[in-house]
Amino acid sequence: MCSVMLGIFLTAKMFIYSAPSSFATLIHGSEEPKKVENSVDPYFNSLSFADEIIPLGDSRITSKMKKSLNAHSHKKLQTSRLHTQASKWFPIIEPILAKYGIPEDFKYMPLVESGLKAGISPKGAAGFWQFMPQTARDFGLRVNGDIDDRNNIQKSTVAAAKYIKSLYKEFNSWTLAAAAYNVGEGRLKRQINRQNQDNYFKMDLNRETASYVYKLISMKEIIENPTRYGYSGRVNRLLAKSGNRQQPGFPYPVAKGKPLGNSAMLIN
Repeated sequence: MCSVMLGIFLTAKMFIYSAPSSFATLIHGSEEPKKVENSVDPYFNSLSFADEIIPLGDSRITSKMKKSLNAHSHKKLQTSRLHTQASKWFPIIEPILAKYGIPEDFKYMPLVESGLKAGISPKGAAGFWQFMPQTARDFGLRVNGDIDDRNNIQKSTVAAAKYIKSLYKEFNSWTLAAAAYNVGEGRLKRQINRQNQDNYFKMDLNRETASYVYKLISMKEIIENPTRYGYSGRVNRLLAKSGNRQQPGFPYPVAKGKPLGNSAMLIN
């Protein structure tokens, strides 16, 4: 009798171990949960500012980037004026930035700041690069009752290049340099110290500064890859420089460059 029971037990064990996984799960309980890797939209692999890539796989950052890109689409802006201004002034801005060692992506800053047109803000910032009076004077511009160099594209771009270079020296990051340009280096340094964080994307900043770099990246995208965002093919041929960014299909080139901040490293 014992030998019969032992035979039945061994047969049952062999059956369980050879059973399909679904049946074995019923017998032994739930399987170990499978690890699911975060997938990243290939398009976001191509997004960067001054060769500093945006962190990938963070749904919050991706959502903010998508909203900013959508806000700069032709559907929302209903104008190609920014492309017209870029085609007019970029040939002047680009060589000046290059002379001072400033990444070319900073040419999109005056498009975000002023739409590349002279004017004055309610706070007193003026010109293409929206300099405050004292900052303009600190970097060699004349601002008085008779003349305002902030409205001179060449002189103001030289001053902006010098200012941006000083900000990069202070923060060792082009992304943080852009943020400091928006909010001021003193205020940004206080936030870095208070939060013990120099990753722009992970910092808790005021709404304008927290969206500023996103705006710069979005401006870069609509100028370099306009047809993806509903702008006409004519502006695409005029301004897009890289042939592999002409079409809205995949694959997009992967941005090359160092990660941002102390782990990975934006703004209005």
